[in-house]
Amino acid sequence: MPASLVIIGGGLSGLAAAIRFARFNPNVLILEQHSRIGGLNSYYYRNNRLFETGLHAITNFASPGDKRAPLNRLFRQLKLKRDLFDFHEQIESEIIFTGNTSLRFSNDFDLLRSEIETAFPSAGPDFDRLLSLINEYDPFAPRPFVSARQILGEYLNNPLLVDMLLCPLMYYGSSVINDMDLGQFVIMFRAIFQEGMFRPGGTIKDLLDVLLASYQNYGGKIRLKSSVSRILRKGNKVVGVELDSGEVINCEFVISTIGYEETLALYGESIPVTENTQPRLGFMESIFEVPVTALPPASSNRTIIFFNQGSRFLYQPPENVVHFASGVICFPSHFQDLPLPATAEIRTTHLANYQLWHDLSQDRSTYLAAKLAARATSRKTVEEIIGQFSSHILYEDTFTPLTIERYTGKKEGAIYGRPEKIKNGVIGHENLFLAGTDQGFLGIVGSMLSGVSMVNQHILPKI
Repeated sequence: MPASLVIIGGGLSGLAAAIRFARFNPNVLILEQHSRIGGLNSYYYRNNRLFETGLHAITNFASPGDKRAPLNRLFRQLKLKRDLFDFHEQIESEIIFTGNTSLRFSNDFDLLRSEIETAFPSAGPDFDRLLSLINEYDPFAPRPFVSARQILGEYLNNPLLVDMLLCPLMYYGSSVINDMDLGQFVIMFRAIFQEGMFRPGGTIKDLLDVLLASYQNYGGKIRLKSSVSRILRKGNKVVGVELDSGEVINCEFVISTIGYEETLALYGESIPVTENTQPRLGFMESIFEVPVTALPPASSNRTIIFFNQGSRFLYQPPENVVHFASGVICFPSHFQDLPLPATAEIRTTHLANYQLWHDLSQDRSTYLAAKLAARATSRKTVEEIIGQFSSHILYEDTFTPLTIERYTGKKEGAIYGRPEKIKNGVIGHENLFLAGTDQGFLGIVGSMLSGVSMVNQHILPKI
């Protein structure tokens, strides 16, 4: 039986799109190439313990009464009851730059405002003017790229403050070298600073299980280990997809969540590489599991630390395999009222050079040795900020851009996709639409709203 809708990719945007559509028509099929759902936000097991991939914190926190907030709009669109989820807000996070300049922030926006007034006494009025711009700006209106760095420089006239505000937003969502599109900046500023961060009380698996159960209760179907090899077209219309096995599945609509260039490749097209083509941004992430009693005291009241130890904040592909001067330190157990486990994680993230890792991978032993060395350097860098924990490590692991590419299908392991976004999701076919990272919505809530919005805008009106 042909599917009314085929969704390529079982990540969060794909799951959300599937649930939204299945509420009106159960004849929808998710095709996921791996053995687990979740995409960039999934999990794996080691030593009889579940480790999450991707999830540090969820942005866009909102109280139940804020009906217009993205989080609550998402619940309404998916017809999910909020009390299905046990949410815990962040304790407090921090941005630390060279010279011990620090800005703390939490889900109370007034904390960031007061921190800026203390660290940058003359910046208050300028910051208020910037806030007016952010609050009035429509980040989803079609417009060419506008440099957030340039706009921030004009409003704040303080390069250090500009870098400190950009650092968390870039690490949590920018695919542009040393900059962000102003619309993306506004989305992330609202999501991280004005709304704030939280996480579910359980694991990412618990969240995924709730979403999958909701989808299947509506009658939707999912097939794991089902990789799409071709999108089949007749003229300007998609008529189906072909799997690696050779099986053909006919359909009326397709939503692809795997990325723009990755989708083009499924029907034999590509984007020419020119001298103006920006490279994609890759990352290395490490997990250090320690007894909760061995967490350094300096980390006890921090959820996430964004840091830069260099003379300049650089957000670009590094010249070496990893850029250790800046990064993210996350403590997934440090959220309000979250019971402390027996063991806890310290997660580190740095920018990484995909091509250099790819070259190293030609010799397996060389690649593995480079991973060990990079993890050791990351650990040493982080210990200089939060204190010692090396002697207490129970388990450690590292993901390079190649790891991410292998398990998510993201080209070059670029978790934020290509720099140019396609906000309306339209990529040249009357019944094929793009959702997820390359559509331009950011974060877990944003990614899910991306899938919902493509169904609402382009498919439901036609059925």
